[in-house]
This record gives sequence, C-alpha cells and structure tokens, in this order.
Amino acid sequence: MKENELKNLLTDLISLPKENEYVEFKTNNSNPESIGKYLSALSNSANLVKEKFGYLVFGIEDETHKVVGTNFKASQTKHNNEELEVWLLRLLAPKIDFQIYEFQYLDQNITLFRVPATLNQPVFFQNMSYVRIGSILKPLRDYPEKERKLWQNPSSEFELEIAKENIVAADVIALLDTQTIFDDFLKIPEPVTQEAKIKRLISEKLVVNNTGNYNITNLGALLFAKNLKDFDLEKKAVRVTKYTGKSKLHTKIDQIGQYGYGSSFEKLMKYIDTLLPSNEIIGIALREEVKMYPSKAIRELVANAIIHQDLRDKTTFLSVEIYDNRIEINNPGLPLIDTNRFIDENGTRNDLLANVMRRMGICEEKGSGIDKVIALCEDFHLPAPDFRKNQNQTIVILYAHENLNQMDKEAKIRATYQHCCLMYVMKERMTNQTLRERFRIEESNYPMASRLIKNAIDIGLIKVANAENTSKKNTYYIPFWA
Repeated sequence: MKENELKNLLTDLISLPKENEYVEFKTNNSNPESIGKYLSALSNSANLVKEKFGYLVFGIEDETHKVVGTNFKASQTKHNNEELEVWLLRLLAPKIDFQIYEFQYLDQNITLFRVPATLNQPVFFQNMSYVRIGSILKPLRDYPEKERKLWQNPSSEFELEIAKENIVAADVIALLDTQTIFDDFLKIPEPVTQEAKIKRLISEKLVVNNTGNYNITNLGALLFAKNLKDFDLEKKAVRVTKYTGKSKLHTKIDQIGQYGYGSSFEKLMKYIDTLLPSNEIIGIALREEVKMYPSKAIRELVANAIIHQDLRDKTTFLSVEIYDNRIEINNPGLPLIDTNRFIDENGTRNDLLANVMRRMGICEEKGSGIDKVIALCEDFHLPAPDFRKNQNQTIVILYAHENLNQMDKEAKIRATYQHCCLMYVMKERMTNQTLRERFRIEESNYPMASRLIKNAIDIGLIKVANAENTSKKNTYYIPFWA
C-alpha cells in the first residue's frame, strides 16, 4: 500500500466509534506473544464479520482514538534472536500473509499490521486459536458455534483475488506479458488496440474492471507477470539451485525466476536441462552424451509442483535443487492425498491455474502425469522417485542411477510398489517376470525378485491378486488399494 492509501485507511479506522472484532488499537504494548494472539483473533474475526482484513495498529489510544504515536517498530524488533515477522509466521498456522506497514500520520510514528481474513479454517498461534468478542480477545474453543462457522465458510479462489488494483489500461499492458498471452495461451493474433486487448484479458479472468480502471488478478500475475515483484509475488517464483556434491554445503548456482509461470516455463525447463549431469555412451563410432534424468519426467514434476502448491504460502520458494546424486523438487503446501496414491488419484488446489497451464500444453490432463514419470524412471533404469511430505512442503526426489545391489531396502520396496501401481493403471499385471525386467534381474535369479515381492507384501503395499492360483509362475500382484 502507498503512503496516501495507508493514511486514508488509518483515517477510516480511527473514525470508528470504538474498537471492534477486526480492529485493535495500541500504543507501545508490543509483547510478541500478544501480537501473535491478536493476529490469530483478528484474522478469524474478520472472516466472521465479512471483512477482508483485520488491523492491529500501534500509535493510537484505544479509548479516545487519539493519535499519540509509538516507539514500536516491528521491522527492527527481534524475539529470541529471530526477526519478529519471521517468528510470527513460523508460529501461525495456517501461514497467513499479514503485512506490516510503518509510516507517519500527523507527524507521529505508526506501525500497522494488516492481516487477511482466514478462509475455511481457524488461524492458530502456538497451537491455540483466538477470536474477538466485541473488542475482547478470547480463546476460540470457548465459542464452538463460531469455530464451526469458520470451518464451514467456503474458501475463495486465490487466483481470482486481486494482485494489483486500480490501474489504467496502459499499466496493465506494461505489467503483463501480453505477447505470450495471445501467442502461446490464446493462440490468436494480438489485437491492435489497447481496448481490445483488455477486453480479452477480462474474459479470461486475468483482469477485472474497476469502475473505469482495472485490477490484475493473481491468476494474471502468477502466469504472465513480467516481474513477480511488481505484485508482491516474488516468493512464488521458481528457485533453481545446483550444489557441488551431495549436500547443501557448496552452492554452485542459485537462480530465482522473475517472470510468471506461463511466460517462463519453457525457458525454465531449458535452463534446468543445462544443469543436469550427463552420462557418456560410447557407440560403434561416436560418443554420445545422454542426460542422466529424463527431461520429460522433470518437466511433469515441476509443472505438478506449480499447480499443486499452496499459493497462499508466501514464505517459501518452489525450488528445484540439483545435487550430484539426486534432484529434489519442493513446493509449499502439504499434499491433498496420500503420497502412496499419487499415481492413481488427483487433487488440485488451483484449478484455474492448472486449466491455463493445460491449455498451454505445459502439463498433462488431470489424473495423468505421475504414471508417466514412474514409467520414464523405469525406462532410464533409475531408482523409483520418492514422494514425501515434510512440515508444510511436498517433496519429490529423483535419484541418479544405482544398480539393484546399491539400493537400500526402502528404495527396493518403493520401486516394487510403484511398478505394481504402474502395471495396474496400464491395465496390465505385475508378475515375477515383469519385476525382473524392471530391475534387469536374470531369469535364473527369480528368487531375488520373489524376495522383493515378499518384502512389499509384508508391509502391506501390494497383495496377491489370484490367491487361489497354485502356480507361482502365474501369480500376479496388485496394489493394496486395488
């Protein structure tokens, strides 16, 4: 927000007859735990009273609304040797994109926290959720009817919320990559007139009309921004890091994107491809370098990470990390389904974003993609990809080539399970023979494949499909969920 907008906002807030469910005034009482509780309560209460934001303002007397100023500056405050903003973000769940503004009003210092109304769940601070009853802070658990209402309120679509508001048509054209929009997304000639361009952008929900001016939606910014920083969405960029060795100890390259996903995806994939290690294959007459990892698999996994990320989390980059022995693709947000079901189920957080990326040919249709990743890993004789969740992240790991005897037990079981899933979704059957082919085990060494199958059965990942069969040769297997 610009300074004049902040001053107009504060004028409106202090004109209120008294503090309420979504506004709290303070002078210098800046206890960090108290701030965290208020952010929880104001976010929850703003939702309940249908306000977009809650406000915690320092520098205003709560009774008189007199502007007295404050010596509290959140930007210069630390708690337990950690920046206050970072500490608060870490302890709020789900993470909410609150903003801190420090400015002058009537020659007095003001610090203002603006916290968005929560969507379809309460906001917790240090595992406790709060609410405002009038102007009083209370634990939400004491008001179960309000808690039920918070859980039941439908969430809005992040893509349709506003990234940049009240700008003229020329600014819309300057901020968005309209050439990519018309050439690669809409696949039509770019209109000559500014008016015609804006009209089409509105029809695609990239822009909305705002009484003569225009707003750019998050959908428009995330996909086609010329610079994500112009929309305060820089943390939504993809970060690519290449390390020397197998740990984070030595960083060789660290690059953070700038453009929206639709405008930069092909360049991103080419850039990642240049960083991938290669294997040298000696043919009859020529030496040929072949990438260690299938580029199509990496493309699918990066696209999946983009469309399945938690867009409201602005604290963590979506990252691609390249090590000597693996690639890790991390996106903010826990998976919506069990990681063991990635191959046969789907759950997309961001349908509008995903729809545009599919129309642009960036990713597969809903419900496909992971099976192709697994098939490509098998074709390249790589270990099975590892799908994990960690705190508030989803992580996919592709490993460099290993022989069967180099893999640990967990990797062997994972590959056996994924092979079984792949055969099932392809309407085929996993047998001892198909597993031997997957691991390149000699036919004479079929007991080794049998042991791998037994290990996967023992932990409940696969099961015998035709238990009545008496011939081990004709036994086939299906995933536990089939």
